[in-house]
Amino acid sequence: MAATAERTPTSAIAPRLTPTRRRGMTAGIFGIGAALPEHVITNADLEQRLDTNDEWIVRRTGIRERRHLQGDETLADLATRACLLALDDAGRSGSEVDHVIVSTFTPDRVTPGLAPEVARVIGAERAAAVDLNAACAGFLYGLDQAAALVESGRASVVLVCGAEALSRVTDHDDRSTAVLFGDGAGAVVVAGGDLELGVGGFVLGADGAQADLLYAERDERVLHMQGAEVYRHAVRRMVAASREALERAGKTVDDIDLYVAHQANVRIIYAAADELGVPREKVVVNVDRVANTSSASIPLALEQAEREGRLKPGATVALAAFGAGFVWGAGIVSWKERVHVCA
Repeated sequence: MAATAERTPTSAIAPRLTPTRRRGMTAGIFGIGAALPEHVITNADLEQRLDTNDEWIVRRTGIRERRHLQGDETLADLATRACLLALDDAGRSGSEVDHVIVSTFTPDRVTPGLAPEVARVIGAERAAAVDLNAACAGFLYGLDQAAALVESGRASVVLVCGAEALSRVTDHDDRSTAVLFGDGAGAVVVAGGDLELGVGGFVLGADGAQADLLYAERDERVLHMQGAEVYRHAVRRMVAASREALERAGKTVDDIDLYVAHQANVRIIYAAADELGVPREKVVVNVDRVANTSSASIPLALEQAEREGRLKPGATVALAAFGAGFVWGAGIVSWKERVHVCA
């Protein structure tokens, strides 16, 4: 599996906590990791078997290449790799993890889920482990749950992983969707401290009445999407949730250092950022390199932004996502905030 560049561990930021209710403790992100399959599929590769071309794909989506699992490669392997890298980045070990939350709708099996296997491999022997399915917004739902666990005192260290193998639910003969999706995994370590913002409260929403606009059936296992309608709802919902999240956090658009939205389509990302008033130079885009990886897309984009020097400790980051359900969410976080830590 492709790994990411090494970073300086942040173990001094988030030491071991006792899982009991602590007054004034705020959850924060202290480590990140990402993993991608080795196999790259470029637009040129798709030109060989589909009625499409690179110019058409880039103009409509911004995507230039994507990664797909091959042969006996498993999504659990990707998720585990991302989680181990996140733990290393945070200076933590698997034995310190209280909860493992994996967001996915493309697990290796119908049951059991990915999380128990991830917990086993990383050595989180006493951790609770659960999969959740909130489609492309799943990582934000998991992050919100992790923060609640830490701040309530029910956990000290929580791993949140977004892991997807969308190549498993793609109609590879349909040019309108075959170009869109990729596989990958990204994870963060959430712990607590005396932080100014940390993982701020998230604004989450759902509208089940729109389910037929983006879905996959259990028997057919192929994604169906009404693109124009999804685009319209995605921009509107992410913008509204982002505005509310800013208000809850006591922040304005000018306070945002980076805007990281679900990497579905570059037009959606820029449309939402433009409507919010976020300058293009503050918008993170990596859909060109990994395509739409559903719930893995935000942690993959965060990891890349940090690796490229765009994301520094203490930065104020706006996160937003929208996916099938419909479900959506947004939140404001302070990245690896270095203040006083609860011992």
